Amino acid sequence: MVRYRFKNNSIEDRIVFDQIYSQYHQVIYANIFKLIKDPTLAEDILQDVFFALWENRAKIDPEQSVSSWLFVVSYNQSISHLRKKLKQGIQYVESYDPFHAVAEEIFPDKRLIEADLNMLEEAINALPPQRQKVFKLCRFEGKSQKETAQLLGLSIESVKDYLKQSKNFIKEYILSKHSSGEMISILLMVLLINL
Repeated sequence: MVRYRFKNNSIEDRIVFDQIYSQYHQVIYANIFKLIKDPTLAEDILQDVFFALWENRAKIDPEQSVSSWLFVVSYNQSISHLRKKLKQGIQYVESYDPFHAVAEEIFPDKRLIEADLNMLEEAINALPPQRQKVFKLCRFEGKSQKETAQLLGLSIESVKDYLKQSKNFIKEYILSKHSSGEMISILLMVLLINL
């Protein structure tokens, strides 16, 4: 695995950034597009992800996988966009009560997405406090395992173990709550807990 190391030198950092972009932009775009289904918007989110990489380059641990960081940030930004879009759609529909029945036909996927996101949130909130902190820092805030260990005063092995336990707990929780036993409609939820 190639290690990318930013050096606090804008010229050298630009070379490293260009290498990362060249290696990962297509796969990150593909994952964003799977969720967003809009090529223009997926491109905008991709640019936001790489802008965040540039802005946070000094904080990224060169010993950790930059691809994991990119996947987590792109997933989080995609989900944030979907949540915002969902809320806008719901607010718009709720302002037109006579059309509520039609809205149920128009927005079924958005309702499923919201239900799935709520279930994921519920599962994360059901984790023991320390595991919950580790999971949120690594998966939602893009912290490396090393950073998380330092922030919480844990060993890196403990962080890895907590992430593994959290992943298994969340999967079991979701499967136990999903009445039909079907897989969750947001496929990238799996990516989130498997990174």
